[in-house]
Amino acid sequence: MKPYFIGALTALLCALFIAAGVAAESNESIAIKGYDVVAYFDEGKPTIGKPEFVSTYRDQQYQFASAAHRDKFVANPEKYAPQYGGYCAFGATRGYKAVIDPTAFTIVDGKLYLNYSAKVQSMWEKDIPGFIKLADEKWPETAKTTKIMR
Repeated sequence: MKPYFIGALTALLCALFIAAGVAAESNESIAIKGYDVVAYFDEGKPTIGKPEFVSTYRDQQYQFASAAHRDKFVANPEKYAPQYGGYCAFGATRGYKAVIDPTAFTIVDGKLYLNYSAKVQSMWEKDIPGFIKLADEKWPETAKTTKIMR
């Protein structure tokens, strides 16, 4: 290969890696890993949303599987938005923010709670009312933190 071709190829690969990094960072603003929060209530299961059906609420972009789900959310976001900013409900009981597995969820009294994993969800399920009370008490302070457990 000619030296100028290798240089151009290297520059192109670097640009692609940088672009991929920027895309990964921009996905941080997509709530609950792009899953449709309305589907948890209407279908009883996690359903991945589509980028063409979005709405922003509390500085997070929510994706929906359909325009109808997006419109339901827009009409009443408090009904559908996950508790504790979409972070792990069990983590909130410990005073920290943790990422979630969108398949580890429970709906209690019409509210969506997400957990870090199925294992953490099983711990959460041992005393949901007690954990909700504890997380509700700790969340106002926890919400101010910027560190997120992964």
